Amino acid sequence: MNEKINLRDLQLSELEVLIKSLGQPVFRAKQVFQWIYKGVTDFAQMANVPKALREQLAELSQIGRLNILEIQKSKSDGTRKYLFELADGCTIESVFMKYKYGNSICVSSQAGCRMGCRFCASTRNGLMRHLSPGEILSQLLAAEADTGEKIGHIVVMGTGEPFDNYENLAAFLRIVNHKDGLHIGMRNITVSTCGLVPVIERFAEDFPQVNLAISLHGTTDAIRGAMMPVNQKYPLGILLKTCRAYTEKTGRRITFEYTLVNGVNDTDGDADRLCTLLRGMLCHVNLIPLNKVEESGFDTVSRERAAEFQQILEKRGIPATVRRELGTDIDAACGQLRLRKRQE
Repeated sequence: MNEKINLRDLQLSELEVLIKSLGQPVFRAKQVFQWIYKGVTDFAQMANVPKALREQLAELSQIGRLNILEIQKSKSDGTRKYLFELADGCTIESVFMKYKYGNSICVSSQAGCRMGCRFCASTRNGLMRHLSPGEILSQLLAAEADTGEKIGHIVVMGTGEPFDNYENLAAFLRIVNHKDGLHIGMRNITVSTCGLVPVIERFAEDFPQVNLAISLHGTTDAIRGAMMPVNQKYPLGILLKTCRAYTEKTGRRITFEYTLVNGVNDTDGDADRLCTLLRGMLCHVNLIPLNKVEESGFDTVSRERAAEFQQILEKRGIPATVRRELGTDIDAACGQLRLRKRQE
């Protein structure tokens, strides 16, 4: 028996093809599409859709939902960490966060990751598989259903490397941005990559308004390469040349994520080299005291040291902030909850 189509995987144009193949007028696709992104998961709730079409859709398709295995709720700031189970048993994580400007969610793009960054819990067991557009999107809808609150900002920075799953990422971005979907502005979405250079170039063409974040974490090829295997293929010189071309093409600022690791990349010399590397580029540095993962062998820095590093950057004209700590009383680091669950 063929597996049912997950309607959350379909863009409106694809849903129109499906509806037309069922002998129904194309405008019905927009009605179904709108119901899906109002959070409806039962075809019977689609009041303005004919019963015959609802029955046809129920027979060959589904509105795919994720099974919530665990929710960790921070008592301090309203952060919620979700562990979701996919239909095949794979698990992923998402984080719901509250800010003054509104609610945000950090979503996963893959079950596992094959990038091999040494400090990251997400890559510990390798890549299980890519997520479909609907599986990425369902993380947001599940969080909205659980919290009863709308989410207006998205960060694709959870488990996985988004640019390693580019086609599904692109479909996801178009669906959430669609006026009849979730209608979340492209400028309210950020995608993070470890630095897959050819895809950065493609992303600049396809989504010039979506915010781009680059995981940097080192100021020399030796330091960065020891932590991030991707640096062997795309070393700093190539990566930063591509980043400068990206900012010139899009006019958009890049955020460089820089995880501070005690005794590895946190010296004044590292700060000075970072200033030299980024001089004149339209960018911002997000300093992140390492969320310690015991298996990595790396240790974090104090908030005081992070502030000192920040001051060096700002004195030399590089805008920088220290990431606000959210969910400090739960498994905050990406991949930690999923990793712990596998070990139980």
